[in-house]
Amino acid sequence: MNVYEIKTMAERLTGNRYPGRGIVVGKTPDAGKAVIAYFIMGRSANSRNRVFTERGGDIFTEPFDASKVEDPSLIIYAAVRSHENHLIVTNGDQTDTIYDGLAAGKTFSQALTAREFEPDAPNLTPRISGMLTFAGGDFTYEMSILKSGDAAGTFCNRYTFSYGSAVGLGHFIHTYVCDGNPIPTFQGEPERVAIPDDIDAFTDEIWNALDAENKISLYVRYVDLATGEMSSRMVNKNG
Repeated sequence: MNVYEIKTMAERLTGNRYPGRGIVVGKTPDAGKAVIAYFIMGRSANSRNRVFTERGGDIFTEPFDASKVEDPSLIIYAAVRSHENHLIVTNGDQTDTIYDGLAAGKTFSQALTAREFEPDAPNLTPRISGMLTFAGGDFTYEMSILKSGDAAGTFCNRYTFSYGSAVGLGHFIHTYVCDGNPIPTFQGEPERVAIPDDIDAFTDEIWNALDAENKISLYVRYVDLATGEMSSRMVNKNG
């Protein structure tokens, strides 16, 4: 096994019925842009009844049909927020935990000590998070996964990965290995993936590779490192 192997997102996703929710962070090959991508999937009617929306530069999950919402606690949240020179992306309301922690002077990992995996036994879905820190015309980034240490959810294992940005390289972390019952939790380090220069090509690559039945929404953002200008793409299966 080559630990330095870089695969495309299409190669990472194609044929995997249910990787769950996924976060990608990386840098374009031209070294000019920071990149994030976040997608959500769902198997239940409650999970599938969602769309991404944008308000003031922040990205939220919201019900597609509010009359059909069964339990909003784990499916409605801010997915992408900015705080000063930080860009936060997560798969749950720990986005706000990180934001509030930064405001209180805490680090990314310190803020997340207040949280653990989701209380959705038997799956015990991991909380996955990413944060970019911009400085000096470049950026570094961190990724985190909070996951159950056993099948009963007795304790939480916390893993934080820190990266310097490298041209054309990204890291991909997702909640599950694949479909199952219970669904097997993501294992190991974030996966190395290729980041293209073109935002539309990257958006199409991810969306087209996600399982057609289970995919729900995708958000992609490219940030120009010289100017701070943002380009974004949002795809919702509903609506």
